[in-house]
Amino acid sequence: MIQRPLARVFAPVLATLGLLSGGAWAQEPEVITSTWYSDWNEAKYAEPFDHLEYVNPDAPKGGEISIGMVGTFDSLNPFSTLSGTPAALSSSMYERLMTSTADEYKAVSYCLLCETIEYPESKDWVVFHLRDDVTFSDGTPMTAEDVVFTHNKFIAEGTPSWRAGVSAMIKSVEALDAHTVKFTFQPDIPRSGLIGQAGATIVMKKAWFDETGGRLDEKRYETPPGTAPYMLTAYDAGQWVEYKRNPEYWGADHPFNVGQYNFDTIRVVYFGDTIAAFEAFKAGEITFRQEFSSLNWATGYDFPALEKGWVKKESLHNGNIPGASGFLFNLRRDKFQDRNVRLALGMMYNFTWTNDTLQYGLFSQRESFWQSPELMATGLPEGKELEILEAVKDDLPEEIFTEEALLPHTSGERSLDRRNMRKAMALLEQAGYTPGDDGKMRNAEGEVLSVEILHYNPSWDRIIKPYVENLNALGVDAAYNRIDPNQYQARKQSFDYDMIYDGYNNGFEEGSGFLQKYGCEEVGDIFNPAGYCNPAIEHIGAEILKADSYEDMAAMVRAADRIMRHDYFIVPAHMNDSYWVAYYDMYEHPSEDKMPPLALGYLDFWWANADREAELRAEGALK
Repeated sequence: MIQRPLARVFAPVLATLGLLSGGAWAQEPEVITSTWYSDWNEAKYAEPFDHLEYVNPDAPKGGEISIGMVGTFDSLNPFSTLSGTPAALSSSMYERLMTSTADEYKAVSYCLLCETIEYPESKDWVVFHLRDDVTFSDGTPMTAEDVVFTHNKFIAEGTPSWRAGVSAMIKSVEALDAHTVKFTFQPDIPRSGLIGQAGATIVMKKAWFDETGGRLDEKRYETPPGTAPYMLTAYDAGQWVEYKRNPEYWGADHPFNVGQYNFDTIRVVYFGDTIAAFEAFKAGEITFRQEFSSLNWATGYDFPALEKGWVKKESLHNGNIPGASGFLFNLRRDKFQDRNVRLALGMMYNFTWTNDTLQYGLFSQRESFWQSPELMATGLPEGKELEILEAVKDDLPEEIFTEEALLPHTSGERSLDRRNMRKAMALLEQAGYTPGDDGKMRNAEGEVLSVEILHYNPSWDRIIKPYVENLNALGVDAAYNRIDPNQYQARKQSFDYDMIYDGYNNGFEEGSGFLQKYGCEEVGDIFNPAGYCNPAIEHIGAEILKADSYEDMAAMVRAADRIMRHDYFIVPAHMNDSYWVAYYDMYEHPSEDKMPPLALGYLDFWWANADREAELRAEGALK
């Protein structure tokens, strides 16, 4: 389901009104009332509308969609990020006060559980006027008390970095009456991002927690009722989980929901590896598959169900900024503190050969943390970006100003590029490593430079093993360790790795979440897998919250991008601007010219064709 982040901050948008009467919050000369909020005073759906432009308002309800996952799960609590492995989609049972769309690049948040919001020009507080028709899946009404309780519950038991960040922004939350909630913000901090954070509040049922004593920081299978379209109906621990559309869902006719949430049942089945999951799809046990393997996409779709016309294979455009992923260094390890070591190890990864030989030329190489023309650094710094960098000049090396933004190294057509190996050798020597009698690179203390690359997916063997071979040729004691998904999850949560294939999710806007990913106080946070810290980035992250325009924010992001690319804590790897999907030919979606740029939306605005499903079942296509 669409899980796009809400706007980082919301500026005055609709109308400035005079003093409100009868409200405890109406103590300021001017209060703004709106149904939506945006940093940049732009919203596609500012005026009343019947449905989102990209949905089919007449999409039929019904049918089941089943998807496969690799691994297992031991919890249905998605908020216990440091304990257990939650089942897929376990957060989809809950809604936030405000929602967003998949066809706006500049983030806008719209009232979902609220009817309107009110706030002063100072943005010292915001009041949410809640809808009076919102109910939980057990039929009980949602009230302001549930909003206050959920906020306080997350402050007490949520992920540590979230608790610290939100506590620094929100001073208090209080229920003014059964359907009115006031968020008061901390004084003397930038106002950017505050109302957005309030709008992102998830709402859960207070009475359930009072009755059960349930905590957010524990793994458990018991789940509180939510207000969202789907609710948990059945599961087999570690094997499968099933969600059904709530026939009494309060928001079925809400303009943001018309044409969405069309399947009666969403079923998630778990498999031991990607091979088993693919075989289940071929056999009709799984009905929708998003493909991530270039090998499968290029060579694996020649099975009988596709040849008979039962299965469709499509490549659909993906307009999102690609994840800033690649071979990531754990900077918590002393051996990776020297940038020359990281550069040397990265130099041995041959993207050109990997893509052409192993990935069928289907990818391009990521250059930037924000692969977008407005947000990625290019050439030498200039204009506003240069001004920002000058302000942190004391924390930056001179080459930030004198050299063009770092691009990935180029490689030859053979797996082992000896020209790059010589460069890597020189970089290691600058870092104090020399080859011993056994050819292994050792530092001044005689310690061998050893690196373990960790993964859990067997389909990655063919990508990682050649890289490891190249590292060994350099004299690094390199090893590839593929472990089962549960072990991988546990080691990732405890930062017990040298290198993993991972990264960071960035968007078209950055705000309060920027420092949760890249801030120095968050080196122990799961959202900062590299443990990255740079005082210059810390300063820029604080300035992002003060940006007066999108252009200023973009310039700050370009400055950050330039610094982080120079710091080289991820070896850039492949990216893809398409969704690769295959599905049984009973599912339909809006035409490609109507599909939104920022979501595939197969669980949101696709639908099932009941007649075609009956035909497929009669032909024996489905299990």
